[in-house]
Amino acid sequence: MTNTTITQMHSHINELTEEIKVHSEPFRRLLTEVSHVIVGQHKLMHRMLVGLLGNGHLLIEGVPGLAKTTAVACLAKGIHTKFQRLQFTPDLLPADLIGTLVYRPDDHKFVVQKGPIFSNLILADEINRAPAKVQSALLEAMQERQVTIGHHTYPMDEPFLVMATQNPIEQEGTYPLPEAQMDRFMLKVIVGYPTRSEEIEILERMSKTKQTFDIQPVMTPDEIVKARELVDEIYVDNKVRDYIVDLVIATREPAAYKLPISDLIQFGASPRATINLTLAAKTNAFLDGRGYVTPQDVKEMALEVLRHRVIITYEAEAEDKTSDDVVRAILDFIPVP
Repeated sequence: MTNTTITQMHSHINELTEEIKVHSEPFRRLLTEVSHVIVGQHKLMHRMLVGLLGNGHLLIEGVPGLAKTTAVACLAKGIHTKFQRLQFTPDLLPADLIGTLVYRPDDHKFVVQKGPIFSNLILADEINRAPAKVQSALLEAMQERQVTIGHHTYPMDEPFLVMATQNPIEQEGTYPLPEAQMDRFMLKVIVGYPTRSEEIEILERMSKTKQTFDIQPVMTPDEIVKARELVDEIYVDNKVRDYIVDLVIATREPAAYKLPISDLIQFGASPRATINLTLAAKTNAFLDGRGYVTPQDVKEMALEVLRHRVIITYEAEAEDKTSDDVVRAILDFIPVP
């Protein structure tokens, strides 16, 4: 690469960084607006913006009462767009989600009745309580960005983001998502308990008989679409690209990297993980106001991108190891460029 080419590239990155600083400001305002209701949960809110910008979907896991549903609803209120909350239950049918053909006796014709999935932001609450057919209908819409009703196909509106929640401790009457369907989610975010000081603030803010969430819309779908165009332009150096590929391949072939965890991994991450990790790192750079990706962007997003794609063995479960332990071991072992 010549000196002239390098100078031009640096100039382009600097110009892109200045543009990103301007267009990332509404997203920071959105986080501020949501923080008027949500106490703590900074990582969850940040990851929701990553999914929104990266055109990916989120699986949010946590015990009841951690404001998972409230956080998603508040994010939707902060964006001037359509929002639907879908409560998944064992008796839910695919038609309840995507819609169906309805007979109209006046003119003896079938007309399309679109379901609630035709919205911009979808909250799929307790997704693991719905049967496999409903989960498949949702995940098809997530992947294909379209729904077929009768003989016609209808595209989803942009932006289209699904945020699904699931309860890890409720096993009775649930239908766990298969690994192939889990792979459709860009990120899996695990929500933990608040700290003591956060819990005191929650008590003071929420211990009322009537709760009102006064959140003002601070951005539009057009701003999200424009921001995605800038995310696509963010520069990824070859060394960072190689680092991303090494992290993903190490989940499939740990022995090739001299990682002593081959007996812990049954299946590694798919190429979709490579794509999603790159996108997540680029969106993290965007939210930080940069026009280039650093290795730290990759490390920060790797756990949420890989944890639900790495399938551990029975031996690992016997040793009380989790996929998080495996991913952290890989992150500690693979050298950072």
